[in-house]
Amino acid sequence: MGYIMLGGAIIAEILGTTAMKYSDGFSRLWPSAVTITGYVIAFTLLAQTLKTVEVGTAYAIWAGVGTATIAAIGMAFLGETANAAKVLGVLLVIAGVIVLNLGGSH
Repeated sequence: MGYIMLGGAIIAEILGTTAMKYSDGFSRLWPSAVTITGYVIAFTLLAQTLKTVEVGTAYAIWAGVGTATIAAIGMAFLGETANAAKVLGVLLVIAGVIVLNLGGSH
């Protein structure tokens, strides 16, 4: 159940961050509201996740998957440049999450 809540936290964070791009510095109401709501949901679900998943593992997955996904969304849909260094960086983030999870919970 912890990993399901973690997945929800990741989705909420991705939605909140994407909406932040459109909030124009929090000057637009609806994107700002989606950003705030997304982050409240994300942190609430992350806090619930920590009841059953180790903090290092949960945070690594949450931050890593969120970062990699937002970088990919930026490059694919928001007109951000995609170059070898950025793609390598995203792959390294993903690799880091995998390596941390190979240590697993004991």
